[in-house]
Amino acid sequence: MALSASLRDELLREIESLNADDEAALWARRRGGAKNTLNAADAEQVEQAFRGRLATIANEPTNESATEASPRGHRSSNPKKRRRAAVAEISLPTPRRIRDRDHVKSVAKQPCLVCGRRPADAHHLRFAQAPALGRKVSDEFTVPLCRGHHREVHRCGDEAAWWKKAGIDPTISARALWLKTHPLPNLAGQPVSKLQKEANLEGSAQ
Repeated sequence: MALSASLRDELLREIESLNADDEAALWARRRGGAKNTLNAADAEQVEQAFRGRLATIANEPTNESATEASPRGHRSSNPKKRRRAAVAEISLPTPRRIRDRDHVKSVAKQPCLVCGRRPADAHHLRFAQAPALGRKVSDEFTVPLCRGHHREVHRCGDEAAWWKKAGIDPTISARALWLKTHPLPNLAGQPVSKLQKEANLEGSAQ
């Protein structure tokens, strides 16, 4: 959670510095992936700030004077309208939801993150991504919980608060477990793991 808050603040500072629609479009492509690693609350805050900055950019006056009347049969070439249309098309990418059964099975073999008991269930951190109808969060955000704690966290109304009370940041453990089965490419250019190649976005292979 602390890592998410730190990255959120960094992204918010970057958004505040955007001054043009082309800058916003470039930022969305370059930093959209980072936004998707935030927990749901932080990601929503970044998205709201981004939309607000886009609205500000769209309403800022241009340095160009009013354009001449457009030829008959053609749309007006008003630069401010064109700018608003361009800004309206910019959006942050939607969070990816990766499905990897082998990774989920690997997580379930680990001891419970709270009490250390085995066997464990693979629990998806519901607060790690914005909710989507009928879809779990990405398998990247999965941690081991014994059956008792798994039921308890599902019964609670605020999962983030439940983890905070337990004194655990599960996103750190989820990331560490994900990197075990999906190691990053090394600097020597060696191929990534087989599991990483086979991980598919939900629905892409269905």
